[in-house]
Amino acid sequence: ALARAILKNAPILLLDEATSALDSVTERHIQESLELLMQDKTVVVIAHRLSTLAHLDRILVFDDGQLVEDGNHQKLLSLEGYYARMWSMQAGGFLPEQEMLLT
Repeated sequence: ALARAILKNAPILLLDEATSALDSVTERHIQESLELLMQDKTVVVIAHRLSTLAHLDRILVFDDGQLVEDGNHQKLLSLEGYYARMWSMQAGGFLPEQEMLLT
């Protein structure tokens, strides 16, 4: 699917968990290629792995079907809300807050 997107060079790109099944090293290589592909395009990214979103201009955060936050990566981290908590969990290896405090 990614190869077709590259060949088509469409102005709108939809990525649904594009790198979710990859190991971290391969994901980084794919992300670098995707960053070039996404330049000057409207891109909709559906992702649970937040590292795939960090470089985007605008991130819409939904919880239970409701828009709860809107901004770029830095802004969302500074809000210390839902996105920041999820980012912290992923960066910390998905440990619950109480477990993280005990270690």
